[in-house]
Amino acid sequence: MTYSFKDIRPVIHPSSFVHPQAAVTGNVIIGKDCYIGPGAALRGDWGQIVLEDGCNVQENCTIHMFPGVTVLLKEGAHVGHGAIIHGATIGKNCLVGMNAVIMDNVLLGDECIVGALTFIKQDEIIPPRSLVAGNPCKIIKQVSDEMINWKTEGTRLYQSLPQAMFDNWTVCEPLQEITDAHKIGKEAYKPFRK
Repeated sequence: MTYSFKDIRPVIHPSSFVHPQAAVTGNVIIGKDCYIGPGAALRGDWGQIVLEDGCNVQENCTIHMFPGVTVLLKEGAHVGHGAIIHGATIGKNCLVGMNAVIMDNVLLGDECIVGALTFIKQDEIIPPRSLVAGNPCKIIKQVSDEMINWKTEGTRLYQSLPQAMFDNWTVCEPLQEITDAHKIGKEAYKPFRK
């Protein structure tokens, strides 16, 4: 659902899919081909949230800020299930792992990969192409071409998901038995398999 706050309404490009169980409030701008999953909360009440084209914010993520701050997710940013972004800038083509927490004034450079459960404290500046993990975070190594190609392919799946949702998604009653339609082959999600 989308909500206005102090007469400011979210702006969502028509090619982007926002699940009705997500909450997008106030000064939020969502670019082309973005996916916002159920349970995600993007709360632009005290500042602004900008998602450039091709971003995804998965289930149960929270994006917020202190007053007067803009949260920016640059093109192709990929925010995994349950992550929290508070007042940070996420660089182009980054991957933020599941349940990671990225705090205020963090500048995450382009093409970084942040491991699941990572905590990046306030005011950290992470150079481009860094692999970051831990609590508190540490830069483990540089992201290889192979790693960024894997990330980019995964994000492409999410960039195609909005149109697939528009074409195929509907509220329904569950079945009581498994059908052939429930059986998928290993080829269905090949980019994620090693």
